[in-house]
Amino acid sequence: MKALVLAAGRGTRMRPLTDHQPKPLLRVHGQPLMAWPMQALVRAGAQLIVINTDWLGEQIEAHFGSQMDAGAGTAAVPIRYSHEGRDFGGALETLGGIARTLPLLTDGFWVVAGDVFMPNFDFQAPELGSRLGHLWLVPNPAHHPQGDFGLDANGGLTNSALAGERHTFSGVGYYRRALFEPPWCTLTPGNPLGEKAPLAPLLRLGADNGLISGSVWRGTWTDVGTPQRLADINAQPHSPHSPDTHLASPASNGDQP
Repeated sequence: MKALVLAAGRGTRMRPLTDHQPKPLLRVHGQPLMAWPMQALVRAGAQLIVINTDWLGEQIEAHFGSQMDAGAGTAAVPIRYSHEGRDFGGALETLGGIARTLPLLTDGFWVVAGDVFMPNFDFQAPELGSRLGHLWLVPNPAHHPQGDFGLDANGGLTNSALAGERHTFSGVGYYRRALFEPPWCTLTPGNPLGEKAPLAPLLRLGADNGLISGSVWRGTWTDVGTPQRLADINAQPHSPHSPDTHLASPASNGDQP
């Protein structure tokens, strides 16, 4: 199992906090925001974590170095970096970033937004069957009431709502490499030209062709999109081993479909 943690966003809505620090390094309950999913991935058995960077990305590599562990009883996991800002002068957007790191990833890998707080999520790979991906959705926040995707009776992702119910993409997905290869994706694996491309159109194409399944996560989830949301999270008591019984006020993901 390998994973890509997305950390190349500028975090403009978090300014001035992100003027001198990348958003994924902002501290949540005593550690960088992106450390939460990274530690969970290590506990779940990840063999490699890849991080893409742009804005102040050198700070991320300086902080985490070449390996990640999750405390006593876990083996350290190697970290590799894709420095999009250094190599191409700016972020490649989500699909461009995935294509860039594809040669490092296995046939069955996680892509996780580095700016969502989802502390009790268990990174256990889903059974895909013939499908090429699985997305975790969350109940719609007040500012995004229309949601992003529906689910059919068989758990398939749909672009239309069934029974009037749609959900918001959490920023966590598990994929097969074939979704990022022809005929579904035209970007060259490794993205040597540094082409920029959003992920949303590919997810919609996958939904229309029955390629992607989904499920609804009803545990703690917050897209840390504003300084106030960051303050709210840090004001809430949190135990990493406590049952996950509530849903924090979510915000829409920056790469919304």
